[in-house]
Amino acid sequence: MKLLKKLWEKNKYALLFLSPWLIGIIFLGLIPMFASLYLSFTNYNMFEAPTWTGLGNYIEMFTLDGRFWQSLKVTLIYVFVGVPLQLAMAFTIALILNRGVFGLSAFRAVYYIPSLIGPSVAIAILWRQVFGMEGMVNDVLSLFGIDGQSWVSDPSTALYTLIILLIWQFGSPMVIFLAGLKQIPMEMYEAASIDGANKFDQIIRITLPMITPIIFFNLVMQIIGAFQAFTPAFIVGGESGGPLDSTLFYTLYLYIKAFTEFQMGYASALAWILLIIIAAFTSLLFLSARKWVHYES
Repeated sequence: MKLLKKLWEKNKYALLFLSPWLIGIIFLGLIPMFASLYLSFTNYNMFEAPTWTGLGNYIEMFTLDGRFWQSLKVTLIYVFVGVPLQLAMAFTIALILNRGVFGLSAFRAVYYIPSLIGPSVAIAILWRQVFGMEGMVNDVLSLFGIDGQSWVSDPSTALYTLIILLIWQFGSPMVIFLAGLKQIPMEMYEAASIDGANKFDQIIRITLPMITPIIFFNLVMQIIGAFQAFTPAFIVGGESGGPLDSTLFYTLYLYIKAFTEFQMGYASALAWILLIIIAAFTSLLFLSARKWVHYES
């Protein structure tokens, strides 16, 4: 008791200022999280008391639910195709802007705007119009005599319109890449140039190794964000999951189970599986970082 009293006397003002955050994390974070863990083992529809089913939701998910596997497949394609292309675009633009482009601040702001306003409902609606039958994409194709189609309504192309939207929102990782590029000493490039290294060799042997911590950070953040993507699929593909479930993102399927079919227990189980998936991929990234991420120390 004396130790607790001493700690309180020493930290009471810090705890006082931290109390809004502590109250928020407890009542808006921890308690709902553990409540959802309990509900994931129950049959709960929000109108009746939850009934315990044990592992029933998880067994049904992995053995009987075909839409679960479809949503997982769609999400994995979205993550592992879209995120690398987005980071490649962000890195390329950052390299160009790092070469001392006139009006750098203006260009940086322009490229960052798509990330600032998205993913939002307005951008998703705009994207649906752009790739629709009467959209700008078909207008451009018509100039070359190519008949267009409704790209968001075709099961073979609907998902890739959302991947293009993800790539288009490269502004946030681009700004971080640009900040990292500016930290690389110019003396290293000058020495490499004297030794006969061309621009491509300098990028491969100097730039990429020096910014691997930035690449790692962007990769982790963008993968986590892509797994949680919801608005583009909901607005562009539709609440049902798009044509033949081609845009049925995992989070969209979770929403359908929770707020359309009112299977809150099943939706809670889906949420915890998503948490495990994100944690697993994040852990793999951290384990692999030992082999390819190089820190100055």
